[in-house]
Amino acid sequence: MFQNKNYQQQTLDTLRTFLENARYSDPQTAFQEALTLSGRPAIPYTPVKGLESIPYVCLRIPTGGGKTFISAQAITIIAQTYMGVDYPLVLLLVPSNQIRQQTYETFTKPGHPNQETLWNAFNGKIRVLDIADFTQLRPQDLRDKTCIVIGTIQTLRVTSKDGRKVYAHNENLEAHFARVPANFPGLHRIEDGPDQGKIKYSFANLLAVHRPLVLVDEAHNASTNLSFDVLRDVAPNCILEYTATPAQNSNILHYVSASELKAEEMIKLPIVLTEHQTWQQAVQDAILTREKLNQIAQLDQDYIRPIVLFQAEDKDQQVTYKVLEKFLTDECNIAREHIAIATGDQKELDGVNLLDPNNQVDYVITVEALKEGWDCPFAYVFCSVANVRSARAVEQILGRVLRMPYAKKRTQVDLNKAYAHVSSSSWPQAVGQLRDKLVSMGFEDQEANKYIQTQQPGLSGITEQPALELRMSAAPNLSALNLFEQKQVTVTQGIEGYVVEISGAISTELEKKITKDLPKEERQVAESTIAYYQNRHRPLSPSEKGKTFTVPQLCLWVDGELEIAEQEWFLGDSWWSPLDYPCQLIESEFAIHEHADSYEVDIMGKKVVTRFLGEQAALDLGDAPTTITELELVRRMSNNLQQQDLRHEVLLEFLRRTVNYLINQRNISLAHLFRARYSLEKALHLKIKDYKEQAFNAGYQSALFGPQATVQTSYDYSFDYDPENYPSRWPYTGTYQFSKHFYPIVGELKSSGEEFECAQAIDRQYLVEHWVRNLEKRDEFSFRLPLANGWFYPDFVVQLKDGRILIVEYKGAHLIDYEQQKKNIGERYAEHSNNKALFWWAVNRNDQGRDVYQQLEHLLELAKSAV
Repeated sequence: MFQNKNYQQQTLDTLRTFLENARYSDPQTAFQEALTLSGRPAIPYTPVKGLESIPYVCLRIPTGGGKTFISAQAITIIAQTYMGVDYPLVLLLVPSNQIRQQTYETFTKPGHPNQETLWNAFNGKIRVLDIADFTQLRPQDLRDKTCIVIGTIQTLRVTSKDGRKVYAHNENLEAHFARVPANFPGLHRIEDGPDQGKIKYSFANLLAVHRPLVLVDEAHNASTNLSFDVLRDVAPNCILEYTATPAQNSNILHYVSASELKAEEMIKLPIVLTEHQTWQQAVQDAILTREKLNQIAQLDQDYIRPIVLFQAEDKDQQVTYKVLEKFLTDECNIAREHIAIATGDQKELDGVNLLDPNNQVDYVITVEALKEGWDCPFAYVFCSVANVRSARAVEQILGRVLRMPYAKKRTQVDLNKAYAHVSSSSWPQAVGQLRDKLVSMGFEDQEANKYIQTQQPGLSGITEQPALELRMSAAPNLSALNLFEQKQVTVTQGIEGYVVEISGAISTELEKKITKDLPKEERQVAESTIAYYQNRHRPLSPSEKGKTFTVPQLCLWVDGELEIAEQEWFLGDSWWSPLDYPCQLIESEFAIHEHADSYEVDIMGKKVVTRFLGEQAALDLGDAPTTITELELVRRMSNNLQQQDLRHEVLLEFLRRTVNYLINQRNISLAHLFRARYSLEKALHLKIKDYKEQAFNAGYQSALFGPQATVQTSYDYSFDYDPENYPSRWPYTGTYQFSKHFYPIVGELKSSGEEFECAQAIDRQYLVEHWVRNLEKRDEFSFRLPLANGWFYPDFVVQLKDGRILIVEYKGAHLIDYEQQKKNIGERYAEHSNNKALFWWAVNRNDQGRDVYQQLEHLLELAKSAV
């Protein structure tokens, strides 16, 4: 089994929680709850008109994050958590026919992560079809298998030839409509002839009857009104989008940042950018870069053959692929067998495995042919001789060089970077233009600034330009500049326009004066270039200066050995068992109420109504099979309820006893339990969770707070913040400039509010050396303290100038009682630190009337006097 990266698992966990809440409330409420839980700023939820009751959310995952792998796992989660079916019908919409073919291959090729994920999730009962083969679907396939149909959004538009086939009456589909009532609403009908008014036997109608799960890849390509019309036609049960660049109206449920991908060793960063005067120099230096990297690659434990991706210009431009090919062979003496051309005319990469050690291709020339789907993690160097107006092609080709070979950090530092060579003639504002491309690929603005490093021609190292240069098509109007600003700005006329050189710090006012009269596209690039320049000239953060940040950990003495305080020690040598508690679900915890055409399941006061007669009669495949037994039901549910700290045989026995109680004591039939098994699973999950919390809480209290507890906060087991990785999902974007944050970017902090004020108070305190906004659930990169059933991630961790550590948790007064366990463990951590650590439970205003600034000052003064 392929293991999820942390960010992939967190993405799926967020999706699961959202769907569980949406099933028992509504998508809009569940969406806002998800944003609150993640700490993200609230954004409005925008449903698809006409489909307001169904979940419609987007996962934002940057290039290189494994979007399709995540979507393959999402199918199981959505089917069981929201749809309540064993085998869903899935319509997967991709942006192009090329991607359609590639996705089909990854879902059907044995051993591929996508295929393995689906195969294991559904015990091999899957069928994957290209949408062109929809007539091959049989009714028994939809009943007994997860069926995944892969097409493009264009395929379902009636304006296309394929679209007409999808909506056309087809006798081959008649068997699918045998049980569909004649008055089934919302279906297309035959418009003329003897069968006028009858339901069309069309694939679009088949989808509408079965209400599929719709997955939309690169969703920004499918956000038009026409695309929404298509979605309404197929009557989806749920819509999940995933893309690096969501449309403005997307309901972004979960962000994954480029910093997270870097921390998980998925992509190469930073990008080392070299600007050249001519395209020939750019090409030659790209070749030299590859040669040096190839030498370095011999020292790595894995086979790596660095490859250069050249982006040539279109056939009516100067540097076409033919011109570039001739230059490589004639001027650079590159053997032709080391070059592959991938354009609309030549497809020399078709069927070629570039990862094969016997392959000789070191250079790939393309224009746009690689723009979607093509993947080769050996691509290290991007060299563009093309005009950057072909923006989408640049983004997609550049994305290819970001993949990390084998998704693992390399032992040689230079192999963890990507390289870009461009010429000033085609990339006149290279830094700003590259920065914009990264943002378009899913990078945050601050990440784009951070992960571009400029370099002079060659591999001699990074050098900063003493002044900023902007290239403009027309001379800027400098009449509004004051005397000081005039000394900062120099304008010279070049061969192609004007060069504006700006020295020193660039104020917001000066930026506006310089850029206000520029054409829109030039202005955007100039603003991006200035943003990068300002970022590179800011004071270095402590992590960038090479400083360390080490935090002592809370430990326990176990059998004479000091161990980190974790859950495994809370129960001693014994496992916890739900059999120690009543094996039953009472009426208020789980109930089924059957009506004439539906049944209602009530779980902990939350209701879900499922129709199984009337308009959904076509989908009613009968009650539970007559051969189903209690043991079979228990075994089915145990797969989804299994936990690492719970013996499987104990779980099976707990489920058996509970099902037996529901049947014999509460008189609920086995058929009803089978039909409502996913809701029953949810109720059992909540019950097991409650029992586990009770068991671990008792052990937790004894191990950490009991009379025999032996607790010590020690540097023997310390946590070190990684100076190179800070995988925040989203960055702080406020105007206040923090000066003491350990990393250059402050992560996951809103730009206003009480928590922001707390961060300001820390940053302004003169006794603070540096601090970090501690990220939640980034276990390798976050400091944490144990709770009975999970972990406590303090909001802020502070290094004081006297060497001590300050742990800070900010909570509004209304949460103090609810989170008392966090407060207790924080105080325990400080009490047993031998005065090496402090804990501050910060509130907006405490009982003494002190605000956060006064609370911090008072705390540090007391601590200072206690030394």
